[in-house]
Order: sequence, then C-alpha cells, then structure tokens
Amino acid sequence: MATAETAGLAPVLAFALVGALGVGSQWLAWRLRMPSIVLMLLAGLIIGPVLGILDPAAQFGDMLGPIIAIAVAIILFEGGMTLNFHTLRDAATGVKRLIVFGAPLGWFTSALTLHYVAGLSWATSAVFGGIMIVTGPTVIAPLLRQAKLRKRPAALLQWEAIVNDPVGALAAVLAFQVVIVLETASSASAAAQVLTVGIGVATLLGIAGGWGIARAFRLAYVPEYMKVPVLFVVLLGVFALSDYVLHESGLLAVTIMGIWVANARLPSYTELRRFKEHATVLLVSGVFILLAASMSLASLRSLDMTVLLFVLAVILIARPLSVLAALSFSDVPWRERLLVAFTGPRGVVLVAVAGLFGERLVQIGIADAARIAPLAFALVAATVVLHGFTLTPLARLLGLTASASPGVIILGGSRWSVELAEALKKMGLQVIIADPNHAHLRSARDAGVDTFFGDILSKAAEERLDLVAYEKLICATDNDAYNTLVATDLAPEFGRENVFQVKRVRESSSRHALPATLGGQAIGGNMTYFEASALIYDGWEFRVTGLSEEFTVDQFREKNPEAILIAELDKSGNLRFLGPKSDPKNSTDIELLSLAPAKPKRSEN
Repeated sequence: MATAETAGLAPVLAFALVGALGVGSQWLAWRLRMPSIVLMLLAGLIIGPVLGILDPAAQFGDMLGPIIAIAVAIILFEGGMTLNFHTLRDAATGVKRLIVFGAPLGWFTSALTLHYVAGLSWATSAVFGGIMIVTGPTVIAPLLRQAKLRKRPAALLQWEAIVNDPVGALAAVLAFQVVIVLETASSASAAAQVLTVGIGVATLLGIAGGWGIARAFRLAYVPEYMKVPVLFVVLLGVFALSDYVLHESGLLAVTIMGIWVANARLPSYTELRRFKEHATVLLVSGVFILLAASMSLASLRSLDMTVLLFVLAVILIARPLSVLAALSFSDVPWRERLLVAFTGPRGVVLVAVAGLFGERLVQIGIADAARIAPLAFALVAATVVLHGFTLTPLARLLGLTASASPGVIILGGSRWSVELAEALKKMGLQVIIADPNHAHLRSARDAGVDTFFGDILSKAAEERLDLVAYEKLICATDNDAYNTLVATDLAPEFGRENVFQVKRVRESSSRHALPATLGGQAIGGNMTYFEASALIYDGWEFRVTGLSEEFTVDQFREKNPEAILIAELDKSGNLRFLGPKSDPKNSTDIELLSLAPAKPKRSEN
C-alpha cells in the first residue's frame, strides 16, 4: 500500500478524486449500460493498491474512520426510510414470506456458509451474515428493467430488495452490538447489562429523533427549505449521542429513526426521501471507492479457491435454500420460486456496511474480521456480473419474461393517443394507455389497446401497473400541468431521456418556458396537444415505414415532405422517439414511425 510520501495527494484533492471517480463511474456505467459497481470497484483498485495514487489511511489519517462511519449511518438511515409497515401489510404473501421467514433463514444459512466454507469465526460470521441478506435495491432495479420480467416475479425480487435493506442492516447491527459487548465486557452479567442499556438507549434515541422530526415537520415548525438540513443535523445528533452512551450503537439508533420517519406519513416524505436517495448515491459511491482503494495487494492475493467456493456456496446453496424454504407451501408457482432463489445480486451498501463492521471488529481483537472486506467485494462483483448475464436467459427459460420489446405508457386517452398506440402495436411494442377519466379510455378499449383507469401517480397504479415492463412514457392529456407533474415525478423512475410530453400550448418565449428540470422532452415536431389533435381530425395518420439501403430517410423525406417524424425502431428492438431537432441515427435497417397526411384513395374506375 502507498505511504503518505508516495501518495502525495492533499486531502482536498483526494476528496475530489474520490467524488469524481464514484460519480464518473456511475455515469460511465449508465452510458455503457453495465453495472456501476464493477466500474467503481475497478477504479478504486486501480488508484489504490495497483497504482498507489490514493491511500485513504495516509490522506485522511484519523478522520477516515469517522468519515466512513457517518456515511454508513446516513446510508442505514435512508435504508430505514424504505421500510413502510403499511406497504408491507399490503404486499403479496410471497413478499411477506421472503421477509418474515426468508430473511432469518438467509442470515442463518449465510452465517453457516461463512463459518464452514470461508473459515470465519462465529462472531464474524454472525455480523457479516446479517448484512449478506440485503440483495441491493439499487442493483436489482436495472436488472429487472433489462430482463423485462412478468409482474409477479419482478415484484417479488423488487420488494424483497427494498424491505430487506433495513432488515439486513438491523440484523447486522444487532449482531455487531452483541459481539462488541461480549468481547469488551468483563463478565456475562456485565455484558447483558451493557447490551440491554445500549440497545434500549439506541432505540429510545432513534424513536425520539424520528418522533421529533415528524412532529416538527407536521406542525410546520420547520420551513420547507430547512427540512433537509434539520433532518441531517438531528440524524448526526442521534448518531453521536447514541455512540457516546454505548460505542457503535449509533448505527442502530439511526436505522430505527429512519423506520419511524418512514411510517410517520409526512406530507413532505417523498421529497425528503428523494433527496436522501441522491445523498446516498454520493455517499455509497464515495465509501465504495475509499474501501476499494484501502485494500492492500496482500488482501487481493488472499482471494483464493476458498473465496471462490464461498461465493458458489452462497449463490448455489445458501440463497436457494432460504428462498425455497420461505416460499414452500405458498401460492407462488415453482418457476417463480426458482427464479427468485437463483437471483440475489448484492450491492454497494453491503460493501460499505461490511467494511465498517470489519474494521471495528479488528479493532477489538477479532483478527479474521479483516477478511470481511475482500469477501464482500468478491461476493458483490461475482453476483452482479453473474446475475447481469444470467437473469434474462433464466427468465426466458422459465417462461417468465413479459415482452422482448420496450413497452410504452401513453398518458391520456385522446384520439391521437389511441392511433399512436395502434401504430406502436403494429411495430411489435407493448403499449398501455392510462387516464384518470374512464370515458376517455372507451376508444382505446374498442381498439384493443391495454388500458389503466386511474391516476398514474396513485398507490393503485404502483400496485397494479407494472412499470418495470415499460421503458418510455408519453404524457399527452389536455391538462398541461398534470402532464408536467407526471413527467417530472416519474423522470427518476424511467430516466429523463425516456419521458416525453405533448405541450398544451406553445410558449410565446423562452422567458415563459418551464425550467429544464420540469416536464418531459418534446416529441415529434414539437406539436402542442391541440395541434396534434387537429391533425388527426384533419385526416392525418400514423405510418410505419421500413427504411433500407434502397429507400433511405432522405428519400422518405423527399417523398413525404409534410410528414412529422415520431420515432425509430432498430433491428435490436431499441425504440427512440424523435424531437423537433433530432433525426434518425440510422438511415437504413429501421422502422420509421411518422405522422403524415392520409394518402388519397385511388379511384375504382
């Protein structure tokens, strides 16, 4: 590992490098459509043990431990904010079984695997086994969207990842607390007393912090612009105070505080959680880079056949046993049980939390805890890469894929929307029209287009509408404010590049235009809602035209000068909607969707 002299990076420059590599790796992974964890792992290892550019222990010194501890505390708090008991009560039986029975079984089988296969002590196995049940909600969502699973197996995997995030954190924190007290207490009675007091104080502080935040926000004691700063200050205060009472109990306190806030039904909960998710992305990537760079060449060389056997045992034995046992005698079909059992990608949260716990266990004299970080890195890298390549083929083999083509949700049941949906269906795409007005969906139902009646932002839509099966969203109601609200709210879900909006009116100037952060992208020739509707009533129609080397897009334009280009679909099934200033990327071997005047009917004479 590099020394302070060889590394030569000032702390501020080191911070900037960590941030740039973490966020840059995630952006590059998005561009390349590959898991960001793999790139972050490579970046951290290259600048750390391989090239010796960054040595976190040298650059940050004694502050490295508190930096990682605070970052992990915020990550666990955000994880706690995902555990909404009301949502869990409404979840399907399969999800409840995976949480109530699968999580404890996963903890037990993981601990057995760590002890008997990886050779770790029972203390280290109990702590690491708890956090290993977390399958990573930030990892599973892109895999599900890529695989396009049917609704039920996708929901099982997604909800297990979301709810098990705080459950796994709680399991690891509790096991860690027990190990810390047992190792440091002078007698069994003293250990029991310290553990009881510590867990009690952490629970009370977590509840007090969550209750105080909920009450202050609900009674408007805190203005909107200060809610996030106040939340952070209270979070850090609860963490520090609990740690002062009992060393390392702060993580339990902030997790409980997050769960309390999640179930307080705050009006501003969505905004709070979204900001927390953004902060967590930064912290997770930063901690991941720091931990990867902190690994030594000796740690990397320790990744031998034992590690390979450990990873295989987790993937092929520990995970399947716990899932199949939890779902036995349930209404979940056996094909779905197999898919869930052999799909368990771990995420960066596991590495961040496991790395911190490993370091703390080493400090109290548990030497084999130093192996937690390399094992965590190996497990995360192996499961992400493996499931990234095998989930889609396995789902197809089991017959659990929804559609091979990207789905499109059209908001608004106008005549323009219905005819667009029919054209997209001709191209082999899955399409659904959603509208909160039942009468607006009559034409869509008559045309055989799938429909959803209700508000797309409602809980009913979240439970009944399978968003994972759809890749694009077009907001095209006659209510411009509603279009903007839906496009803005669902942009993080679909990706801003996949959300489009038909404007109700044309802005007279850029001064009166909406900010770029609101609404969706323009579609077609930047038509307004009324202009698009008028064209349909004037007899214009959607056409699907195949382009080739013999008939290119230039020839199409020459033959159809008035046509408005809407979208292109290439041979790989990639759908791309075209805006007012965008042209087809490929001029040949694509299907081109356009809106053009109706062709004159030939005379029968």
